[in-house]
Amino acid sequence: MFGNSKPVVSNQTGIHQDLFRTVQRHLTRTWQAPVAEHTRAAFAEALAWLAERQDAPVILDSGCGTARSSRWLAAQHPGAAVIGIDQSAHRLARGRDAGALPDNLLLLRAECADFWRLAEEGGWRLMAHYLLYPNPWPKAAHLKRRWHGHPVFPSLLNLGGTLEVRSNWPIYLQEMQAALGQAAIPSTLDELPADAGEAVTDFELKYLHSGHALWRLQAQLP
Repeated sequence: MFGNSKPVVSNQTGIHQDLFRTVQRHLTRTWQAPVAEHTRAAFAEALAWLAERQDAPVILDSGCGTARSSRWLAAQHPGAAVIGIDQSAHRLARGRDAGALPDNLLLLRAECADFWRLAEEGGWRLMAHYLLYPNPWPKAAHLKRRWHGHPVFPSLLNLGGTLEVRSNWPIYLQEMQAALGQAAIPSTLDELPADAGEAVTDFELKYLHSGHALWRLQAQLP
């Protein structure tokens, strides 16, 4: 079912030389880009859904894809309200086709960066936030497309909660750890044990099938 997956190929051999300067610029400026209307609609749907859940703690699964991870999180935290967001309607449709969603899970088509800003403006404080196997954008020229190099990075931090990021490219997480450190937020980075349990995303399953080493960063955001 899952073909072999090639390791990440990059022209970087370590943390990007412009990381510090890029993160510093974003930490000291407010990103003013317009918010997509479909994300505003998704955020309004999230607010209405949360209003029915009696202040349950919120877990955000950003870039959830087919929602394999969102279903797993909902099962692991039955008392929480889990929101999975992804920009692809096709991937989300596949996730819904996998069976009825748990009552504590909502799937939304939205742009993560826009959704995070709306959540920040709304005063959200998350229980946990998961970024599982984000696009690594491995070319050095693409630093600003990685979440720690993106202008939305301060909004990600301001949502609080336990942050967990997984990747099969350790440089991505090394950069994330350095960016968090720049914001005075400690984190841990370790290799995910091969016997850590079930694969929580389709990508994780594919990477494990291909023998990739997988990495996990965890931090408690203030």
